Amino acid sequence: MKYAIALVVALVLNAGANLMIKFGMRGMDTALAGAGLLDGGVMGLLRLVLRNWILLAGLVCFGLNVLFYAVALQKLPISVAYPIMTTCGFVIIVVVAGFVLGERLTLLQWVGVVAILAGVVLVARDAGKQLGSPAARPDVTQRSGG
Repeated sequence: MKYAIALVVALVLNAGANLMIKFGMRGMDTALAGAGLLDGGVMGLLRLVLRNWILLAGLVCFGLNVLFYAVALQKLPISVAYPIMTTCGFVIIVVVAGFVLGERLTLLQWVGVVAILAGVVLVARDAGKQLGSPAARPDVTQRSGG
């Protein structure tokens, strides 16, 4: 159960990080006032990033996402964990982008979102059975003895 919780935390952090970076970059456009992102060189870019708290928060969320995802992968099959994390994160981003950023999806794109969700449901459907089966959990820590 704790590994499933770690996966949920990882996917929320991942989606949050992407959204924070998007919001941070919108603020960056104002700070640049028409200049290019690299016009001030690498140090200028670093100064801009360090002054943008929401962008920094997004980067921190990415780092935390990696830690929680690593915990989840200790026991969850990656063939189940990865589709769940990416798809649920995708749905969070699509919904927030629509309601907060004003991005709109066409009917065909919404059909695609539903199809993706259906695919993940099919992939993850037997995850509980996989976790309960000793054959589904190979012991990668065993070493061959001589």
